[in-house]
Amino acid sequence: MKTLNPGSTIGILGGGQLGRMMSIAAAQLGYKCHIYCPDEDNPAKQVSEKATHASYEDFDALEKFAKEVDVVTYEFENIPVITVEALKLKTVVFPSSRVLKISQDRLSEKNFLNEIGIATAPYADVSNLNEAKKVLEKISYPAVLKTRRFGYDGKGQAIVKSRKDVERAWKKLASDNIIIEGFIDFDMEISVLAVRGQDGEIKCFEPVENQHKNHILDLSIAPARISGDLRAAAIKQASKIIENIDYVGVLTVEFFISNSEPKLRVNEIAPRVHNSGHWTIEACPASQFEQHIRAICGLPLGDVKFTGQARMTNLIGNDILKLSDLLKEVDASVHHYGKSEIKAGRKMGHVTRLKLPVC
Repeated sequence: MKTLNPGSTIGILGGGQLGRMMSIAAAQLGYKCHIYCPDEDNPAKQVSEKATHASYEDFDALEKFAKEVDVVTYEFENIPVITVEALKLKTVVFPSSRVLKISQDRLSEKNFLNEIGIATAPYADVSNLNEAKKVLEKISYPAVLKTRRFGYDGKGQAIVKSRKDVERAWKKLASDNIIIEGFIDFDMEISVLAVRGQDGEIKCFEPVENQHKNHILDLSIAPARISGDLRAAAIKQASKIIENIDYVGVLTVEFFISNSEPKLRVNEIAPRVHNSGHWTIEACPASQFEQHIRAICGLPLGDVKFTGQARMTNLIGNDILKLSDLLKEVDASVHHYGKSEIKAGRKMGHVTRLKLPVC
């Protein structure tokens, strides 16, 4: 256990909106934050004590950064593993580099999940077009071709509905490291945000239902509209994953609710706080961001109870121009991420609306 007292400094790798909201939660608990991000114009530094602008592979800058912080964490999963391993020689880093090695490679991730008894879509690793065609005859159509590394929000993947689509999909992905996943007929995508403390304590937020537009999360509904049995199974599986990976902090597990057995399949894991958990800021005693700070600082985990209903809507691109109207809504909690440039598909903010139970 490494417990940090208020006044200590938390180093955050990444300067996006997740880093911004972690920094706000840290300040609430009396901590300072130092952002490390290559981009000078980033949302997190606006609310942090200090910022360093340097490459994730600038080891001189990383060494200096490590000397100025008491613990390091990260706000997105594509941090180079070598960065985390260099930092852990100088300071404490949570989560560890092991989870990055697993989650940054879709094949490693699915192998890990299957090895601990967690169901996923059927999958296979292929390195050339002929292999892909042979595998697809076994897995069957439709299927999804995905690059093994660095895909998010629908990037790095292509759906193949029949044999005639394979060559086009292969050319689109332009990679020799591809995983093919069988297409799952599912009713719903849900996610469970689990948190694990340095002492091994695990808590899970309510499963939340996710709806997407153009492969980007549009709406999260909490609690997810699923049976009690599925709720319990999802929480049990998320707890098993976070325990088996010896994780400290918030880990997000995305599931498909399938029409066939097994009903519950993991789509992917994200070693970080997550867009689908933003509703916890208003709806829970300790938000996902506060829970992450508590965990990495060696503090007791907060309460995750939630007895109401919440809907979180992302503000994508020009949606942020509706800010004035949203601020007029009595029951809307509006978050602007401080990004200076509006771009199509860019997450600019979010709004959460709560519906509390009748007393």
